[in-house]
Amino acid sequence: QVQLVESGGGLVQAGGSLRLSCAASGRTFSGYSMGWFRQGPGKEREFVAGIRWSSGSTSYADSVKGRFTISRDKAKNTVYLQMNSLKPEDTAAYYCAARPQLWITTDRREYRYWGQGTQVTVSS
Repeated sequence: QVQLVESGGGLVQAGGSLRLSCAASGRTFSGYSMGWFRQGPGKEREFVAGIRWSSGSTSYADSVKGRFTISRDKAKNTVYLQMNSLKPEDTAAYYCAARPQLWITTDRREYRYWGQGTQVTVSS
């Protein structure tokens, strides 16, 4: 069974940085794509960033381009989201997701596995 566990969330001032981690287990993830999604209060869960596990190819939402970086460490079975220049509108619960296909999609309905989320709160 694939399991995803997020960590690294917290409270940070605007302009600050956080690094989220997603520890993945249960199988080899070659052939998978991983994604980070977020859900703010009163909003639907939205795509933030994605990465192909094998090649490292990435994709980002326009709202985070130039500020966030997704990466993965194959040896540690971990995907990261480095978040810089944080804004109050980045406040949300952040979720790690995985799907057993190579290509990245922004559609949350296409991801089979999900973590429980980690809260990020950015104060002004």
